[in-house]
Order: sequence, then structure tokens, then C-alpha cells
Amino acid sequence: MTQETEPEVKVHSAAGVGWIVLNRPASINAINDAIRAGVPAALDAFDRDDEVRVIVLTGNGPRGFCAGADIKESKPIEGPVAARHRLMKAPWIESLDRVSKPVIASIHGYCFGGGLELALACDIRIASADALFSLPETGLGLIPGGGGTQRLPRLIGLAKALDLLITGDRVDAAEALRCGLITRLVAEREALATETEALAMRIATRPAVATRYVKEAARAGLDLDLTSGFRVERDLFSLLLSTEERLAAAAAFKNKLK
Repeated sequence: MTQETEPEVKVHSAAGVGWIVLNRPASINAINDAIRAGVPAALDAFDRDDEVRVIVLTGNGPRGFCAGADIKESKPIEGPVAARHRLMKAPWIESLDRVSKPVIASIHGYCFGGGLELALACDIRIASADALFSLPETGLGLIPGGGGTQRLPRLIGLAKALDLLITGDRVDAAEALRCGLITRLVAEREALATETEALAMRIATRPAVATRYVKEAARAGLDLDLTSGFRVERDLFSLLLSTEERLAAAAAFKNKLK
């Protein structure tokens, strides 16, 4: 099968892990309409699949995770009103905010522009040491339009985020780990897939409902005052007390079993 006949978003699942692979390696997985449609569809399908407990998003090819929007993609000329209507109607990266299960971004090589915005919307970001990160849009007379101006300050703080947003500077993996842009660093590129799979499978073995609820509580708290956040936490905690998974886990702990 030739590359041209392969889907530009590939999906498969095994052992409780759903894999979403950006599959445009010749263009460093640059984002086109096929990816904008395919990623949300895959996320929704995996979120509804009871056999899948964790989702991994990664990029195919040696050069990188995703280089951002495909500026070579042929698009009709549109005015600012039409562009605003389109962007407000279909914010595809925000589909990640509707996923109840944990999502891991596994990043190597280039992770620029919309590719970084895609990674920022994930719950865990694991990267190899060769990864490079940048939001270069201001150099093109634009600003990040896929959540970068909102997610990055929440993740690494306003001062550091403004530095990166205004300058468009590239950040290597070591600095990305230091400032909190990524959460895990893999020293060797060759080990990234193996370590990502091990992490995903370890999460997949944990009680699924508790995993979803702890994500819900933490994310909801970002938009709430502390008292309201405590209320959400207590509500979700109480719902877990009598679940089969919780009772089985408690019994296993008591009896020193897995």
C-alpha cells in the first residue's frame, strides 16, 4: 500500500489503549482538513468505547509530531466575517476538552503551531529529547488560533507564556520539561514509543471511573473558585465510594493482592 492511499489519521486499539496517529509524514504531519475532521472523530469513538481506557495521540514519520497548519493546503479565499464564523463553529482542537478519558500526547521532533496547540490540549505530554516546541504565529502576522494563547499561560504561567508567544522562540525538550510544557522526558528517541506504551498501559490497568473522575475534578477546578472546586471534588468522591472497581481495589489492597 502506498502512502497516498493510507488514511491521514490512523487509529487502532489494544490492551485498553486507543492510538490516534497523525499520518502525513512527508509534511511532518501538517494539519489539513482530513486531520481536523479525523482527530475529533477518533477521539469521540474511543471515548465511547468501553474497552478503551486511555488514548494516545502521536505522529508518524521521523521528522516530528506535527509542524502545525499546512500552509500549502488549497483553501478558498474568505473574508474575516466568514473566517470568524468558520472558526467559531468548528474549533476542532477543543474536541479534546470533551473527552472524559485521559489523553497522552507522545511527541518527537517538531511540535510547532497547531501541533503544539494540539499537544497542549492533552492531559499528559511525554516527549523525546529531540523534540522542539514553538508557537511562531506572530512572525506570520497572526496569533495562535487553536487555544495556544489560553492554554499555554494556564500551563506554564503568564510571564513565560508571553515570552514564547511574543518571540516565537523554539524551546528544546529539556527546557520544556523544566517550565512544565511537557510532563515526561525520554532520553532516546528510539525509546519513546516503548515508554509511551508502558505509561498508557499502566494507566489502563487502574480503575477507569476514578481515572475519569480525577481528570474531571482537576479540569473543572480551573474554572471555579476554591469552594466550588471542593464541592465538585466531594461530589465525585462520593460517587466512587460504592463502585465495583473501588470495592475490588480496596479488597485487593487489604489482602495484599494486585
